[in-house]
Amino acid sequence: MKNILSKGQLSILIVLGILILDQVIKIEVKTNMFYNESIHITDWFYLRFIENPGMAFGMQIVPKAIQTIARTIFAIAIVWYIVILIKAKYKRGYIACVSLILAGAIGNIIDSIFYGVIFSKSTPAEISTFVPIGEGYTGWLHGKVVDMFYFPLFEFNWPSWMPFIGGDNFVFFSPVFNLADAAISCGVIILFLFYMKSLNSSFRLVKEKYQAHTNKPSSSTH
Repeated sequence: MKNILSKGQLSILIVLGILILDQVIKIEVKTNMFYNESIHITDWFYLRFIENPGMAFGMQIVPKAIQTIARTIFAIAIVWYIVILIKAKYKRGYIACVSLILAGAIGNIIDSIFYGVIFSKSTPAEISTFVPIGEGYTGWLHGKVVDMFYFPLFEFNWPSWMPFIGGDNFVFFSPVFNLADAAISCGVIILFLFYMKSLNSSFRLVKEKYQAHTNKPSSSTH
């Protein structure tokens, strides 16, 4: 049966779908929950509102503005990569995985660029609200990423006889994340599990495209 959507349309649909749902969830959480508030859904699933100031797990290696710009450049590179994949007639599943990664990257970039200037600060005592542009809790490119999904599947205390961690509490799975993070993780995991051959060949293709572009003879007059 003929596919209803082209590969390009499929990629756009995935990116837009994830982006819209991701932003709706984030805005609902940010404008209805206090910072660090936790809502019990089940014993292994909570909605817990926190904000991530940096990359994964809150890491802040470089200044925030540079980090946001680097993320934006990375997203643009993925768009270019997807265009190459579509032209090279790569598998729909592979393109879908890369599109998930792109959607997740853009979803968190939106927070970093805009949230600081359109939202008031979230605190344990005050819920954030929309404010006039420029009157938010920080400047452009410095916004924090909203996280809310928390899955403490199980926890236990390490045996007291273990060095360094003896007696400490361990929770699996402890990170709090958002839909954009989940899209990136799912895209990467599926790529490595099912598309390693396609991934390797795509890197060779990109290298060939780049070399062909940079080695184009320049026109000159003699």
